[in-house]
Amino acid sequence: MGKIKLHHIALLAAPLALTACELAPKTTEQDGFRGTGMNAVYVTDSRVPGDVPPPPYELVVAEDGPLASEVYENVQVLGNLSADEFNYLMAAITEWVAPEQGCNYCHNPANMASDELYTKGVARSMLLMTQDVNQNWQSHVAQTGVTCWTCHRGNNIPQEVWTLPEPENAGSIANNRRGQNTPIAANGYSSLPYGAVARYLLDGSSAEGIRVASTGMHPGDNATTTMETEATYSLMMHMSQSLGVNCTFCHNTQAFSSWSNSTPQRTTAWHGIRMAGNINETYITPLTDVFPANRLGPMGDPYKVNCTTCHQGLNLPMGGARMVADYPGLQRLLISNDASDAVEVEAVPATEMTDTN
Repeated sequence: MGKIKLHHIALLAAPLALTACELAPKTTEQDGFRGTGMNAVYVTDSRVPGDVPPPPYELVVAEDGPLASEVYENVQVLGNLSADEFNYLMAAITEWVAPEQGCNYCHNPANMASDELYTKGVARSMLLMTQDVNQNWQSHVAQTGVTCWTCHRGNNIPQEVWTLPEPENAGSIANNRRGQNTPIAANGYSSLPYGAVARYLLDGSSAEGIRVASTGMHPGDNATTTMETEATYSLMMHMSQSLGVNCTFCHNTQAFSSWSNSTPQRTTAWHGIRMAGNINETYITPLTDVFPANRLGPMGDPYKVNCTTCHQGLNLPMGGARMVADYPGLQRLLISNDASDAVEVEAVPATEMTDTN
């Protein structure tokens, strides 16, 4: 009788045990040296990239056509494009960022040259950012490049963004978890610190603190504490979730810290971490006073980028589709790379405007 009961219990427990398993079809790829077990296992359906909008129309540029700055007033970032290229790019940006609101999302239709809407000043800074990434961060984006669609995907605000976390109650022991044991997307739903993205991607220099162990065995200035190690692992969890990969996509598990035994993707990721920090520091944080209150986080900072903003579960955003090839106006900086000059406009909260999220 006891054996029958145990058999019944086992039959009932089996479905519960399988609920933690992903039963969808898998795809396995070798991404490291032979014999090291460096294989990536993907859920096949998750590798299907989303659709990229086609160009608005075929671009035909007149050889002797006027520049945008000669046809339109107050064109600060794209004035060196031909008027044909400018109109073509404006049509694409509308589809990428504000397909419902159209041109009126950034412009006053009665005076297109006006800077009264804060979104126009933000758009200038974002155009500079996109051009900068395509010109100066090919170590990460290669020739694929990025456009507004890479992050926005038809939304006014990119869906995958972050802001500085609120501080916990430092005066209480019971209610202060020191930023840990809170499983959310930012830490890969683990118990690791959830503030690692804010710690390492806030600016271009903060990435230098990403360490798991000290670089020397003797006491010195290069000490890496357990808390720093946990923060680094939390960032790695974020990157793994963002790209839909595991540790062996970049690392050889025989020697995680060894660059000579790592995959080429680790170098690409190294540049990507610094690129994200540079974007936040150079182009987004300076917009703090431009954004209205409804576009700021609980600590009063604007929405910033991390790995998920572009990748969204794929190691190549949009499956590696060539994003910028059809848009010469985004392939390089056309004016000085001083973002602060590009956003010197008075912020006017657009309380009537709605977001497409």
